[in-house]
Amino acid sequence: MAALTPLQPPTWPQARGYAHGVAGTGRMVLVSGQVGSDVHDRFAPDFASQVQQALRNVLAVLAEAGGDASHIARLTWYVLDMEEYRASLGDLGLAYRAVMGRHFPAMTLVQVGGLVEPEARVEIEATAILPA
Repeated sequence: MAALTPLQPPTWPQARGYAHGVAGTGRMVLVSGQVGSDVHDRFAPDFASQVQQALRNVLAVLAEAGGDASHIARLTWYVLDMEEYRASLGDLGLAYRAVMGRHFPAMTLVQVGGLVEPEARVEIEATAILPA
């Protein structure tokens, strides 16, 4: 288990589905942006499924360093359409928990004008801290 500590300013409302910040010590692993395609370069058919596959891809790269979801300190999501993201929140929660469990790191989500892969609807990068 990673030694990550969520940061919650005492007067702020509790973050839901993410942490306001995370502190930890150890070996840092940086995972480049992963999209929602499988090992055969096939893209999942819908937004929530692409998120689920992108998260699986993040964990596959992290596993190469000996890490797992519990080591992820930060996720950055790049989406093409913020309204598509908002309309998918119910399915996204299920997709996220299927891969990440109840681990909620610090997260940023931004809408971008385009992604390198034409079929991609989302790209997710991660920063993890593994025990030294």
